[in-house]
Amino acid sequence: MKKMITAIALAAVTMASGTQAADGLMERARELFKPIPTKAPDIADNPVTKEKVELGKMLYFDPRLSSSQLISCNTCHNVGMGGDDNLETSIGHGWAKGPRNAPTVLNSVFNAAQFWDGRAKDLKEQAKGPVQAGVEMNNKPDVVVTTLKSIPQYVELFRKAFPKDKDPVTFDNMAKAIEAFEATLLTPDSPFDLYLKGDEKALTDQQKKGLALFIDKGCAGCHNGINIGGHDYFPFGVVEKPGSDVLPPEDKGRFKVTRTADDEYVFRAAPLRNVALTAPYFHSGKVWNLKQAVAIMGDAQLGKGTLTESDVDAITAFLKSLTGKQPKVVYPILPPRTDATPLPKPMTQK
Repeated sequence: MKKMITAIALAAVTMASGTQAADGLMERARELFKPIPTKAPDIADNPVTKEKVELGKMLYFDPRLSSSQLISCNTCHNVGMGGDDNLETSIGHGWAKGPRNAPTVLNSVFNAAQFWDGRAKDLKEQAKGPVQAGVEMNNKPDVVVTTLKSIPQYVELFRKAFPKDKDPVTFDNMAKAIEAFEATLLTPDSPFDLYLKGDEKALTDQQKKGLALFIDKGCAGCHNGINIGGHDYFPFGVVEKPGSDVLPPEDKGRFKVTRTADDEYVFRAAPLRNVALTAPYFHSGKVWNLKQAVAIMGDAQLGKGTLTESDVDAITAFLKSLTGKQPKVVYPILPPRTDATPLPKPMTQK
């Protein structure tokens, strides 16, 4: 509740600032947002090295981390499709449908926590979750380690990536390597980033209008910072909760993690970088049109009538300026299995 009040207060401040001259828009934007950098940031307790990134990329694309040996990290977080799978909710082991829409992996290193409810504090912890989840990759840590140790090339790559470890092939180190690779999946130099860096012509007049509205109407109260979201938690439906088709009543968001009543239907603010590439929208994945998503947020978070149709068009145009240069990832050649490598488990088997 305190964070909601803070967000509303920030919205009030930004609305007041809307009286400033239009030529001050860039300065106002710089106070709220930061450009995406071109290099991976430092990660606490997990230095990003060339060797670790190389290993992490191979693991990210290797379906043998799943029990069926059909599902990889890239299956649900496809780096060629905006960093997610463009599905309502992901399909996992046994063709099971997951409970929530897959968030993008691009720029996810800048999120304060991972998953819609923030149950993973960082990308390393997040990487362990899907591998073990029954509706996702349905594997066990000891089986993963046995698989990796059965492949000599992986053993050597782990040794190079973690040279100080006596036994480098571990489930924790698997997660650290994937985290290091994911930290490199950045999308710099979007039109909005260029604008923040001083290029007045990087945005169209319509996009500048949308940016001003995004700030003045209060959207930036929750969606700010380097990732334009992803840094804190807010109720979905500050003014009015969306219908059950968009906000399923059984999914109470962060409440599942904290068991605190105030956290019912509270979710991590969605990072809006590359949002034009990541339909469908919201944790339920029920909305496929970006303009419709903006209109729903306007009604739910700001109140009906706060955004006109013209406002929604302009804000949607601004959001399209957040698409940055997509990371160019060369698909790795994965090392072959050996006779000691565990066999795949049928998709129908738990």
